[in-house]
Amino acid sequence: MASIKVKFRPSSVAGNEGSIYYRIIHRNHVRQLNANYRIMPEEWDDKHSIIICPSGSERYTRLSATKEKIRIDIQRFSKIIRDFELQGIPYSAEDIAAIFERHSREYTLFNYMHSLISSLQQKGKVRTAETYRTAFNSLRKFCNDDRMTLDAITSDMVEAYESSLRARGNTPNTTSFYLRILRAVYNRAVENDIIENRHPFRHVYTGVEKTVKRALPINMIRKIRALDLSRSPRAEFARDMFMLSFFLRGMSFIDMAFLRKSDLSNGYISYRRRKTGQSLKIKWTDDMQRILDRYPENPTPYLLPILTKKGIDERRTYRNTSYNINHQLKKIAVIVNAAIPITLYCARHSWASAARSKGIPLSVISQGMGHDSETTTRIYLTSLETSVVDRANSLIISSI
Repeated sequence: MASIKVKFRPSSVAGNEGSIYYRIIHRNHVRQLNANYRIMPEEWDDKHSIIICPSGSERYTRLSATKEKIRIDIQRFSKIIRDFELQGIPYSAEDIAAIFERHSREYTLFNYMHSLISSLQQKGKVRTAETYRTAFNSLRKFCNDDRMTLDAITSDMVEAYESSLRARGNTPNTTSFYLRILRAVYNRAVENDIIENRHPFRHVYTGVEKTVKRALPINMIRKIRALDLSRSPRAEFARDMFMLSFFLRGMSFIDMAFLRKSDLSNGYISYRRRKTGQSLKIKWTDDMQRILDRYPENPTPYLLPILTKKGIDERRTYRNTSYNINHQLKKIAVIVNAAIPITLYCARHSWASAARSKGIPLSVISQGMGHDSETTTRIYLTSLETSVVDRANSLIISSI
């Protein structure tokens, strides 16, 4: 069976770092492979072929990281050799080196994530691809190392990433979100037999905590609605989209953005929630129409003045518009002395809170908001008539 030796080659220039390389030995044939790690001569223990990491040294962190990378490389070599042996086919030291180099080149964490993102986009899973891209950017901030391979995802690395996310001020749910995506990437690599599963996510939190509901009281919604923002068109647009979301039973902004003119028929908006796929029907009211009448008719097939140009990247435009609206809503929050930061999502929570304060049954609220994930509620509420929910919505709108 082949063997791997870790070796150190001093620099020909005194005082400079030398290089670490691997010696692959099989059937009396030797192949050397540069590891691309550099250390000083005094940081190498030649007898035991390991890096010396003096505690308290300025280079301790770097040396420890290099030592860990070497350990991971050796594990990869071992897997390559083991796979050859299990296949029972002849192989050489050159074959081992070739697979190791290909793995280092093709199966880096970021290259692999890129391939997954591209695959998701090709399959039409745009939203999932966007979440993977967000996680990709987060990982870049933590470890901007293009050579980091998938098998470098260890318990220590994952715990360090979790600590980094928390240090940047992320909430537990946001931190868990990034870790779950990294875990999904890792599990895919395991399924594809690229790496072995060492369960590196055992010691980090990947659950979902209950969040504090960002609901505004009815009197605050009234203040927002009554604001004269005519001198600030951007703020006025943000307020109008917030109110429209509220009037539409807390409709999410992405569903609002992609509402088509054809979805409004016979006095009702009929659409399918992008998040759950659930079909919903909402009565179109005078309050909604008054907001729409303040803006020129949309030249695109879409109903609301959000995606108003043809031939654009609609997803990017939607995201940018959402960001700009939330930015303006934060300014509005200051004007009305809101106790919490106002975002588009507050409209959804606020509608539910307002409905509850009016004594509307939880079942009606659930169906009105399209809470398809609430299994228990859904079991006995799927037959609720639309008119019941519309009456509930009318009660809320008339109260502000």
